[in-house]
Amino acid sequence: MATVRLDITTEAALNQLSVHRGQTRSEVIRDAITHLADEAGESRSAYQRLQAFVGIVDSGGLQLSTKTGKRFRELLAGRSGARRPG
Repeated sequence: MATVRLDITTEAALNQLSVHRGQTRSEVIRDAITHLADEAGESRSAYQRLQAFVGIVDSGGLQLSTKTGKRFRELLAGRSGARRPG
């Protein structure tokens, strides 16, 4: 947790942004820091970049995440027979 002292002009801008965006003052500050960090080249993990999309895809009941090891072994076994003699 951090405490920040703002001059009157910055505080007024923060209040206006908060009302305009429908966010709390803390949310506006967090969004601003995130934006500045992105501009500065601060790297985020792949998970952080894709977090909003994790778990929203529906495979239509295909259960693509089950028994992946078995499926991968079967795929590799099928390919090994297709190799050319060396």
